[in-house]
Amino acid sequence: MPHLISPATSRPAESESAVGLGIPGYAHPLVAPAEWATATATSAASATHWIVLDVAGGPGVRPDPHCLVAAGRLRNAGVRVLGRLDLAYGARPFGDLVRDAHRFLDWYRLDGFYLDRCPTERTALAEVSRITATLRALCDNGHLVLGHGAHPHPGYAETADQLVTFSGAWSDYRWSQVAEWTADHPPERFCHFVYGVPRGHLEEALRIARWQGAATVYFTDRTAWGGEADPFAGLPGYWDEIVSRIGRGVSE
Repeated sequence: MPHLISPATSRPAESESAVGLGIPGYAHPLVAPAEWATATATSAASATHWIVLDVAGGPGVRPDPHCLVAAGRLRNAGVRVLGRLDLAYGARPFGDLVRDAHRFLDWYRLDGFYLDRCPTERTALAEVSRITATLRALCDNGHLVLGHGAHPHPGYAETADQLVTFSGAWSDYRWSQVAEWTADHPPERFCHFVYGVPRGHLEEALRIARWQGAATVYFTDRTAWGGEADPFAGLPGYWDEIVSRIGRGVSE
């Protein structure tokens, strides 16, 4: 598979980890009750590394009882729940982010944070490091994921538990290249989100993730229309199949 990864960046078989799901977040529980209920099923929970909770572009302005129930059920099922903080590519004020983090922790007792629209440039690294250090102080043992959506400067790998190094369409993912510096880190550090993956290419997508060294993935056959719809807001049509495949692992 020369188009996936160069020999210099291949991981030896013994360093490869079982692939699990990182769910970018569903619509509000009132809008997508099936999605939230399905995520708590035993088979799905065992295959899920974490799921993102986004109440209203963040934690909202007051506690939402429906989201509180949904988050509680997930945590009781053993699923790590992360609060979505929107960094707006570095435009969000530090104080606003800390306020939202406090609200997530006070209202929903979450397990960490997903920093969406995280910058990738070296110039923003110091400020992102300041944010993640503050979040770690607020949430002891909290899990932090940086939602870059592309390969960032290598220094970001030192600031969080995981980095989302790909988020986009299957047509781009199947020919994508992995950054060579990622070979210095285990697969547990990287996540890939891909939409528009046809059912017949699901196994290929999982193999690409393994070859490129990403242990957390979310694949869906849903697509974006006109750049407005969120293809990750609902369950993929092959949800049961992907849970089954991930549950038993993907052989090389």
